[in-house]
Amino acid sequence: MKINTQDLLKAGVHFGHIARKWNPNMRSFIFMKKSGIHIIDLSKTIIKLEEACNELKKIAITGKKILLVGTKPQAKKKVSLYAKSINMPCVTERWLGGFLTNFTTIRKSVKKMNSIERMKKNGTFNTLSKKERLLIDRLYEKLHKNLGSISNMNHIPGGIFLVDPNKEKIALTEAKKLKIPIFAMVDTNTNPNDIHYPIPSNDDSSKSIDIILKFITESIKNGIIINRNEREEKNFTIKNRKS
Repeated sequence: MKINTQDLLKAGVHFGHIARKWNPNMRSFIFMKKSGIHIIDLSKTIIKLEEACNELKKIAITGKKILLVGTKPQAKKKVSLYAKSINMPCVTERWLGGFLTNFTTIRKSVKKMNSIERMKKNGTFNTLSKKERLLIDRLYEKLHKNLGSISNMNHIPGGIFLVDPNKEKIALTEAKKLKIPIFAMVDTNTNPNDIHYPIPSNDDSSKSIDIILKFITESIKNGIIINRNEREEKNFTIKNRKS
């Protein structure tokens, strides 16, 4: 899928923030100022998006998970849908402090949630008293709301993608601390210096978020396919050697 200026223009990727709210570190990514609004240079967006896509593909080839994060209203549904389409973990509700830096504790909560799911499937849940069922249901709802979308993440991710680093400050800080490669949409009010792979783009419009996520997930998907093919080839070679 080729990235082109026309598609990015249609999605409004070029619209930045009000000029007085800009971050001077975004200077090199700004094309002009129009009616008090900064306009993002889409030729730079394409270069940076391609860089990010290539790197995300490499991470996916290694078999590592990539965590997608977007908790602002315009991003929630999009992030959730795209993450599900490639079976990657995501965070669309509140970011839990220590989610990455204290991952062992988070995993314990995920295991608890998975344990309740097993109880419901094997019938153990129905043998409990009404009060116990009610308490467990409440706990499950709380756990599932915050952790349901990361139930398949058993290790620290190989990369993290943020829709809006200003909104996801804690996630950004934790990823930096653990030296996890950070990919992010950076609007004109964002500091791109904190991001390994910044993508200059409008992070407020759902259409803009959608098109960036589309390219990002397409690259991850390609990496997953290569990883799967390599594993199948390896298994085939091992079987042939044994026979």
